[in-house]
Amino acid sequence: MRIGLLTESGGSYACGETHAWCDRLVRGLTGHDFEVYALDRGTAPQSGPHGLPERGHPARTAPLWGELPDAYRWWPAGARVRAGRRVRRRFARHFADLTAAFCGAPAEPPDRPAKAAEARGEAAVSGGARPQADRFAAGLYGLADLARSDGHLPELLRSETAVRTLEAACRAPGVPAAARAAQVSDLLAVTEALEIALRPLSLDWYGDGEGGRHEVTEDGGQDGGQEDRGLGGVDLCHVTSGGPAALAGLLAKRFCNTPLLVTEYGVRLREHYLARGAAPLSTPVHALLAAFEAALATETYRAADLITPGNTRIRRWQERCGAPRDRLRTVYPGMDAGPFAAVPDAAADGSKALVWVGTVEPEKDLIGLLHAFARVRAAEPEATLRIIGSPAEGPEPAAYLAHCRTLAAQLFPDEAADAVTVGESPVSFEEIGDPGLPRPADAYEAGAVSVLSSVVGGFPRTLVEAMFCGRATVSTDVGAVCEAIGGTGLVVPPRNPRALAEACIALLGDPARRARLGAAARARALELFTVEQNITAFRGIYLELMAHTPLLPAERDVDGAPRLFARTAETQLPGPWSAAGQASGPQDRGHTPSWARPPAGPDPAGPRVPAGVARTRGGGDA
Repeated sequence: MRIGLLTESGGSYACGETHAWCDRLVRGLTGHDFEVYALDRGTAPQSGPHGLPERGHPARTAPLWGELPDAYRWWPAGARVRAGRRVRRRFARHFADLTAAFCGAPAEPPDRPAKAAEARGEAAVSGGARPQADRFAAGLYGLADLARSDGHLPELLRSETAVRTLEAACRAPGVPAAARAAQVSDLLAVTEALEIALRPLSLDWYGDGEGGRHEVTEDGGQDGGQEDRGLGGVDLCHVTSGGPAALAGLLAKRFCNTPLLVTEYGVRLREHYLARGAAPLSTPVHALLAAFEAALATETYRAADLITPGNTRIRRWQERCGAPRDRLRTVYPGMDAGPFAAVPDAAADGSKALVWVGTVEPEKDLIGLLHAFARVRAAEPEATLRIIGSPAEGPEPAAYLAHCRTLAAQLFPDEAADAVTVGESPVSFEEIGDPGLPRPADAYEAGAVSVLSSVVGGFPRTLVEAMFCGRATVSTDVGAVCEAIGGTGLVVPPRNPRALAEACIALLGDPARRARLGAAARARALELFTVEQNITAFRGIYLELMAHTPLLPAERDVDGAPRLFARTAETQLPGPWSAAGQASGPQDRGHTPSWARPPAGPDPAGPRVPAGVARTRGGGDA
């Protein structure tokens, strides 16, 4: 089976919480052939993501910065003609639908009731106003068709027509005040950001009936490349995050009828909110871009064949954005348990060592942890705290670490003054690689209880590592902590040093309970959070999606000969899926499963697979 892996990054497959799972997935599923498609947000062009697996195909990349070079376009410069008045009218109509939908303009009367449905390849719904989601889909896929038929979409998105269309959408009655207050500078900033976000519409990643990207021959004609069909030649698109990468998957589904699987181990929409909130942008720009991202997320979840969130917290975000519950399936991120397998379970002894492991930054609330440890020290004079980690990149984390060191010296002045070495102080600041800590597993082995004090977070990787080591944990209730811990550790509210201290004191004073929780934590982590369970889950999901995908419409080769395996064997056997089975009795009529039925009618967008490409949608590793 050929898998198109779509991601948004310039330096790795994915970023943040999912920095390594794509690589492990590609290496683990040896029965499939992966092709990586990366959208690069770097500051310089790159040939492909770093760390490409040995058995993966060289990645195809496209820049999400600067101008879009002709080398990445569906229509190169030599094949494009000047955008005439007709093209600009088409662009204005589709862009008006797109902007009106995410600006929050009231739903328009159904002057073209079948427009949105046709753009999505669905049956038209008569009567009533068009929902905003349908208007957004109509505008989005209309712009995609325009990009494939003309090739001037990047220039049109930066044109005066785009600015005036966006201004009209912002000035429409019923639009929120934040969008209505947009000035000309705000409109220019939004259109520039939209050109970047909609850049996948103009890429040469999608095959069509012509066979691929349009190339200009010496005599001025066009040659559709048959060797490289891009996403038109894969059996399944696996999107590793939302945003522009998901947009590429939507177009592959529309143009090539390719099944779409969306995996999110970090909520792309939430990350957008946080990133835009810290950016020096005006309120109207914030509001308009956030509304666009929300509309794109809604369309992504609505069109995906299956959505796999990394935890329940992400699942709730997706449900609020319109993801159907019957298409949601939680798949926890896989972590390598091998480095922690040799760590013995915590002994039921009198150890009083607390360990914190992670990247030092303000969100980890080490200030609160130090205040909590002052209470622990008053109740357990022999308790020690080892803070193991280096500051994150940037000046702020380094300054935060220096502030934590100063606070520790102020809270424990006598011990710090009498200490000859760092180890003699009740609080130590260390890094992996220091003497006695050559590996991450050594950090967890050094403590009796592992502590997490964050005030924000996603999937708690360091907490799961402590569980792999068989350590009892005390954690703050942020992100997916409760879901990861289950009943194998203590969870307290964030920003509450008193509660954090009381939980630590309870475990330090009860070695037997500490040992029981540590053993249960290791068993839970090995059951739910290993690389093996992640790979097994996606292997089954891939086969399931292929088994439930309808057959391709074309069943003959270009020369008219029957295409081998174009019709599955089930259609030749008696049963509710065959014509013979339906005629055998009234109770069997009308029960043909959706995956065995041919398409309901001709596709309004034309053929969606390259002509002459023999490909079936049955299960198995093709």
